[in-house]
Amino acid sequence: MTEAMRAIGSFDGLPVSDERCLVDVELPVPQLRPHDVLVRVQAVSVNPADVKRRAALTPSDTPTVLGYDAAGVVEAIGAEVGTLGVGDEVFYAGDVSRPGANAELHAVDERIVAERPGTLSFADAAALPLTSITASEALFERLRLTRESTGALLILGAAGGVGSIIVQLAKLETGVTVIGTASRSASRDWVSGLGADAVIDHHDLVNECGRAAPDGIDYVFSPHTAGYIESFAEIMNPFGEIVAIDEPEGLELLPLKTKSIAFHWELMFTRSLFETPDMIEQKHLLARVATLVDDGRIRSTVSQRIADFSAAGIRRAHELVESGRMTGKVVVHR
Repeated sequence: MTEAMRAIGSFDGLPVSDERCLVDVELPVPQLRPHDVLVRVQAVSVNPADVKRRAALTPSDTPTVLGYDAAGVVEAIGAEVGTLGVGDEVFYAGDVSRPGANAELHAVDERIVAERPGTLSFADAAALPLTSITASEALFERLRLTRESTGALLILGAAGGVGSIIVQLAKLETGVTVIGTASRSASRDWVSGLGADAVIDHHDLVNECGRAAPDGIDYVFSPHTAGYIESFAEIMNPFGEIVAIDEPEGLELLPLKTKSIAFHWELMFTRSLFETPDMIEQKHLLARVATLVDDGRIRSTVSQRIADFSAAGIRRAHELVESGRMTGKVVVHR
């Protein structure tokens, strides 16, 4: 194996309009930890997490390699790896505390890696891990929803990457009524096509929810929480629950108190950041998603593919994510 590899790095938090915001670099091949697998990356997906981290970088002489969603082939394994082998085709969402997957070769802990769905290409598989883990943890661990759950679930940004998976999983594996928000015609059609019971416009959330869920909202998934807390307090039933994935500054939750509405955070990187005892649950979540995909019960949410695994291709994907007009996911592949 060569001692160097090609990668895409960022040296500064430059705007996406600047060609230097992402550049082609050569780096040493990663050294494996005992539980690591070395993956030859075939495809990556760009998420808001990539965009936010790139924009927040400070100047450095050492490049930061981004990329959390990936699919590829295991090329080598660490001394204590017991769940995967060389040649396995895998997909995963990575670890925000380690170098990312925008590279030829990527080291990642086996406990957060699963074999990719056999019915999908590497590109289509790469669109799924981060959003699927986030959606699964939000629905089944934070909100604790089951097939016996009733009431109404409101999904803000339902046409986005995570929203697109939450709509499908909520319809498939819970008993709640699924209401998604989408304002453009294309995004409304996308959300309806995923199976939502109703699609409403977030620009008039209170009135739209009143029409779609006259008995009130019981659960909310929010990727855009700033400015919505008072609306949530109005539309939600007593003892309702909210799960959010964004980082709004100065968030004031007091309006939720009167109805005893619970507020949860979801960060899919928590398990890998702290190497929690149940870290391997993310492998199990991904294996479950792979089975659902191969059984035809949920579908990949890739909407755009860029066949240019280089700084230029990754930058184009960042532009699309930053536009705020994406439905589903954008993937960059070899």
